[in-house]
Amino acid sequence: MTTVTTKDGVKIFYKDWGPKTAQPIVFHHGWPLSSDDWEAQMLFFLGKGYRVIAHDRRGHGRSSQVAEGHDMDHYAADVAALVEHLNLRNAIHIGHSTGGGEATRYVARYGDGRVAKLVLIGSVTPVMLKTAANPGGLPIDVFDQLRKNLASNRSNFYFDFASGPFYGYNRPSAKPSQAIIWNWWRQGMMGSAKAHYDCIKAFSETDFSDDLKNIGVPTLVMHGDDDQIVPIADSAPLAAKLLKKSTLKIYEKLPHGMCTTHADTVNAELLAFITA
Repeated sequence: MTTVTTKDGVKIFYKDWGPKTAQPIVFHHGWPLSSDDWEAQMLFFLGKGYRVIAHDRRGHGRSSQVAEGHDMDHYAADVAALVEHLNLRNAIHIGHSTGGGEATRYVARYGDGRVAKLVLIGSVTPVMLKTAANPGGLPIDVFDQLRKNLASNRSNFYFDFASGPFYGYNRPSAKPSQAIIWNWWRQGMMGSAKAHYDCIKAFSETDFSDDLKNIGVPTLVMHGDDDQIVPIADSAPLAAKLLKKSTLKIYEKLPHGMCTTHADTVNAELLAFITA
């Protein structure tokens, strides 16, 4: 397997497809998935002549199942280690959900001279948790319940999560795909329960406001207005306002997992933004 070892000894698995001389696109996956979740996008852009790269976050997929470091600072540093290992420049970084937070922190802290553009899809930015400073966020009880469900029966919890709100399969007009549901479950179960448990705190409580303010590259913010995982009212529009050069695109009735359920729509938007 292709891996890079971080300064604290964690092996990060990654895929690197396409011409090494082509412009690189780096994909950051959501919780609790892996780089496999980006297949529809990676194959599309590979066919367009780009170099496509995606990694498994520490504790997820095929990366080391370490007990520590499951926070946004480590996640961003791990991406920096990968980028340096591959010597990527003029890269486009695309993050979905938790990966949007990871990509945001990476670009803000390590992106100078290496990043051309950023895309946030269904991203957890600026901050998900309800606080006095973020009254529109979700209460801590929501995330405590996620932790409880994960700890009590992770396999059943992941199946129900993919079968319901993640892809909007709990909506009356939805036509669930069992293959998509099982692929989500497969990716989740590949990773570490400890990493996934700790990551809930990382994606829900991290405040990315300062990171967003410090990003100067053009950024596309994409969000479905029927996102049941990261409610749009407290995410995309707020993130877009904090960014210096943002374009906000809201998609009617699309779910959190829109990169899979509506890959053609997402890929076309990404290509238009990247080539603009």
